[in-house]
Amino acid sequence: MEKSLIILKPEVLQRGLAGDIITRFERRGMTIERLVLRHLSESIAQTHYQEHRDKPFFASLVAYITSGPVVVMVCTGEGVIGIIRQMVGPTNPAVAPPGTIRGDYATTIAENIIHASDGSESAAREIALFFE
Repeated sequence: MEKSLIILKPEVLQRGLAGDIITRFERRGMTIERLVLRHLSESIAQTHYQEHRDKPFFASLVAYITSGPVVVMVCTGEGVIGIIRQMVGPTNPAVAPPGTIRGDYATTIAENIIHASDGSESAAREIALFFE
């Protein structure tokens, strides 16, 4: 079974969308193995987004994800990383198709409401950061 980390960012909780989004993953047949509501520290956020450290948007990315509580969860199932990436849609909600999570709910690229692991190596690293 493959595993993926998903983070529902602060805007999801502020807008009351967590239940709808979690239901999408369950209806797609994924198992939610772990789920926690937490407020991320700046240190955890910086470690999580370390590949963006040298990019101009890094500070605002860290500020946004630490601005309120987030839902962090691990989904398991056959091929879940690819399936989740399709369900989430492109980072830029302006080009995310309707029916994707970002296409249906996100309003800006800076606050794109959800993070999903982009591969098995990053999923393992991210899951260990948040749960082990």
